[in-house]
Amino acid sequence: MRTFFLPATKGTKEDFKRRMLSFRLAYIFSYNLFQFCGHTWILANTIARFLTFGQDALADTFYSVGFVMSLCQLLSILELFHIADGIEKARLLPRLFQVMEKNLLLIMVIKLEDIQSKPVVCVQFFLWNIQDLLRYPHELLCVMEKPSIAMLWIRYTLWIPLYILSVATEGVTIYEALHYIEQTASNPSTVSPYVHFPLVLMLYLPVLALGASLTVWQLLKERQHHLEKWNKKMKRK
Repeated sequence: MRTFFLPATKGTKEDFKRRMLSFRLAYIFSYNLFQFCGHTWILANTIARFLTFGQDALADTFYSVGFVMSLCQLLSILELFHIADGIEKARLLPRLFQVMEKNLLLIMVIKLEDIQSKPVVCVQFFLWNIQDLLRYPHELLCVMEKPSIAMLWIRYTLWIPLYILSVATEGVTIYEALHYIEQTASNPSTVSPYVHFPLVLMLYLPVLALGASLTVWQLLKERQHHLEKWNKKMKRK
């Protein structure tokens, strides 16, 4: 009995491409929805705790939402692969710096437990949440092919000053960490774990400022590109 292997037809190739496209769209939609829900929960939790406990809630922000925030920021590394693979249309360099700076700061906060109760950490989380809650709804609308000019403007205009403010807050957080490490280093029993850490943080501050400046420049170019693209689309209609 002979078995014949028929060559793939044009129809089967097109079906495969459609299935792959559907899978990619379902994946990127699920990812953006997860991030949106995660950051919504963090923001709602933070606001509810502040309204309930007042300023005392600031010290417990990391303990109440730190795990979910760390999970969301860790998963944001996938966005670099999204851009490289073409699933998401964005500039790789600014996204790379944003992802790395957030994860590096989170690692520092996790390592230094005394920093976790500082009010600046609560402010930092709040700014990160506002940024992501401005970005992910726009991404969801784009996946559904229902873009909104209001969300587009917010995503690429209001987002930039919030990013600058969050970077400034990151600098304050690092300064708080340096102050804590200097106090800890004065204790001979705890010198060894932090011998080189202050130097690393001091060197990181100018890198943060330079990287943030380049990121803002790239974001302004990205904003101009998307707004011009929208205007051309409206003129064709």
